Amino acid sequence: MDYTQPTQSTIDEFAKIVGESGLISDREALVDYSHDETEDLEFYPEIVLKPTDEKQISAILKICNKENIPITPRGAGTGLSGGALPIYGGVVLSTEKLNKILEIDERNLQIKLEPGVITQVLQEAVIEKGLFYPPDPSSRGSCFIGGNVLENAGGPKAVKYGVTSDYVLNLEVVLPTGEIIWTGANVLKNSTGYNLTQLIVGSEGTLGIVTKIVLRLIPYPDKKLLMLAPFFSAEKACEAVSAIFQAGITPSGLEFMERDAIDWTLKFVEDLNLDIKEGIEAHLLIEVDGNDQDVLFKECEKITAVLEKFDCDEILFAENSREQDELWRLRRLVAEAVKSNSVYKEEDTVVPRAELPALLKGVKAIGAKYGFKSVCYGHAGDGNLHVNIIKGDMDDNKWNTELPKGIREIFELCVKLGGTLSGEHGIGLVQKEYMDITFNATEMRIQREIKQLFDPKNILNPGKIFPSANKPS
Repeated sequence: MDYTQPTQSTIDEFAKIVGESGLISDREALVDYSHDETEDLEFYPEIVLKPTDEKQISAILKICNKENIPITPRGAGTGLSGGALPIYGGVVLSTEKLNKILEIDERNLQIKLEPGVITQVLQEAVIEKGLFYPPDPSSRGSCFIGGNVLENAGGPKAVKYGVTSDYVLNLEVVLPTGEIIWTGANVLKNSTGYNLTQLIVGSEGTLGIVTKIVLRLIPYPDKKLLMLAPFFSAEKACEAVSAIFQAGITPSGLEFMERDAIDWTLKFVEDLNLDIKEGIEAHLLIEVDGNDQDVLFKECEKITAVLEKFDCDEILFAENSREQDELWRLRRLVAEAVKSNSVYKEEDTVVPRAELPALLKGVKAIGAKYGFKSVCYGHAGDGNLHVNIIKGDMDDNKWNTELPKGIREIFELCVKLGGTLSGEHGIGLVQKEYMDITFNATEMRIQREIKQLFDPKNILNPGKIFPSANKPS
């Protein structure tokens, strides 16, 4: 793809739109915008722009569209699929200055806000009103709600409450041509025309730039119980997941962690303490929530009865909020701990939850075939397993040539089991070459045509989602 890079004349135009403080072009300052949390990938933009409203974004996009300048939207840069990487240079458009909560509508249980609001800030603001926004990614303390919308983020609470798409009512979006639209209405039911709102959710910044978001909220469940269940067999732990639901219980969180995931995290964070018996292969972290403590105790009793059928050892109950916070902190830090331990690749696999044991067994078999070690953890209640492939002592040649074959086999297994390539991290740059596994030619053509309709010149986050022969170096 042939793109034009910003000239000094164009940069001057951008500076008039965002002001000198809203433009970065110094190479040293561009470092922070050259990468996200995806492996060790790095691509530098020519400039970074920090607009403050939708009108500035519209003006920027009109210039980029006219001059054929690639533009990459960026939130907090916490993504794991390379979605915020400016692989063709050009402009990075940061939403960090669009960070206001505009309205909390307590009568209608809704919130209107800008995309640069940190997810945890949003959650804490509505909790003060007795309300709840459940989607809860591990990076909630730093990620932006706009990025959550465009990746359709999930997190531990998704098992009971659903993912980001289940809460988005309406979006203000600036199209690549600079036009500004609202995608829907601030209502709970809407069968008026095509559902453009849900088309934008999960589109990874390839169709438009979200500038305002309207979310629905629910009443806050103020009581929680949390249990950590150790298993002598990782596959048995996976089998127990489906059995919990079959017993009539829907936990508010149900997380799987292999032994290595916990061991590495305990080494990574000095002030976390947890004794793990010899022979324990995996843990399930199980939370129930609601407004009646007695009901929650009964649910925990039923869950315990289920777990005992799957070679479960003594269950640890978090007796207070501090202990609950520590166990959740342990889970949230797993990804960071794994990343600090070794060069790795993380695959965001997802299957129907009853197929989780088959997925785990298959991942280990594929690892043995291709000579790589994996550390697995994730949102077991959703069948969403994060497979962290560890380079270890694998030589560079095998890592670069053989490993992709193993990853392809993992994804083929997911699809065979009724799953797909990604549960919450998106496709972005690093998974796009595997899209043929899950979509046939007709399905891919329809998606490409949607992209073409929204973005005729392919300037907005180009090189993402769709396989391409043009691979930037």
